[in-house]
Amino acid sequence: MSKKRVVVGMSGGVDSSLSALLLKEQGYDVIGLFMRNWHEKDDGGCCTADEDFYDVRQVCNKIGIPYYSVDFADKYYDNVFKQFVEEYKKGRTPNPDVLCNKEIKFGPFVEQALKYDADFIATGHYCNVRHDGDKHYLIKAKDQNKDQTYFLNQLSSSQLERVIFPIGNLDKPEVRELAKKYGLSTAEKKDSTGVCFIGERNFRKFLSEYIPMKEGPIMDLNGKIVGKHNGVYYYTIGQRKGLGIGGCGSGEAWFVVSKDVKNNILYVSQGDQSMIYHSNLECDNFNYITYKPSEASFRCTVRIRHRQPEQAATAFINGDGLKISFDNPQRAIAEGQYAVVYVDDVCLGGGVIERKY
Repeated sequence: MSKKRVVVGMSGGVDSSLSALLLKEQGYDVIGLFMRNWHEKDDGGCCTADEDFYDVRQVCNKIGIPYYSVDFADKYYDNVFKQFVEEYKKGRTPNPDVLCNKEIKFGPFVEQALKYDADFIATGHYCNVRHDGDKHYLIKAKDQNKDQTYFLNQLSSSQLERVIFPIGNLDKPEVRELAKKYGLSTAEKKDSTGVCFIGERNFRKFLSEYIPMKEGPIMDLNGKIVGKHNGVYYYTIGQRKGLGIGGCGSGEAWFVVSKDVKNNILYVSQGDQSMIYHSNLECDNFNYITYKPSEASFRCTVRIRHRQPEQAATAFINGDGLKISFDNPQRAIAEGQYAVVYVDDVCLGGGVIERKY
């Protein structure tokens, strides 16, 4: 009987490296596939994708599996990056990693994997999948600190049908220890941080290449100018550092309350933060991964950002939209980010935050 073939999305990091090794150990016919989603070089003149692909080659040679590279840069630019820029132009806070999973890793990547006659695809995400007949559920990872179901909230049940998450039941320290035990060159490689196409570069400098920036006033809620900003797009709701307006007023920390993109004004407040706490948010188009609850309202837990502890709430279904009312007010809910809903260990799905109150 022939082995089942798995194509593993390999990034050059320790998580996908160990995923490939574990699958081979389990008896699968494993192929490594590296996705090149961005061509631009970093500030040091290095193409980090080249470095990552070098690590992929090292690992695949060590494991003894074939590997390939595929270029999705054009698709990434059209389907992910353009939307990222448009959202920032509106003064919102987008999450391109969620879009990348929906539009690239579980779209064109799967199509490419099928060209290699894949029975399954696998990634190094910290999450799990549960199969129940023709229904497939996205399940939280064992390591709650690393759980990445937040980034997969826009998937569908059908996209999960042939997916394997080999490290979903491992803690991060276990992953590194196993990678070290098997002699993988990525065992101690630093985890990537931030948005993939920005990497370790200066975010403001990067963004200014795509969105014209101009200085403008920083105002308090009474309309008094208390400082000067370098471009409202750079700032996030609730931000306290990097405002450059210390030493005035009561001496307490200033923080961002809102952004007026049209008039290029950044509004801040000092001390009392109650105005950036909200108990309700709304998503207009909520993506249900596997099922839509039959009740008009239901209890759940919610994340409004990755790695945030789950927050108890009640959800109210309104057509294609979802209203979420939190048991406790939430700080700095950001339009453009995703609200991701959980029922027990199941990730129900998510939607873009459009309003808060």
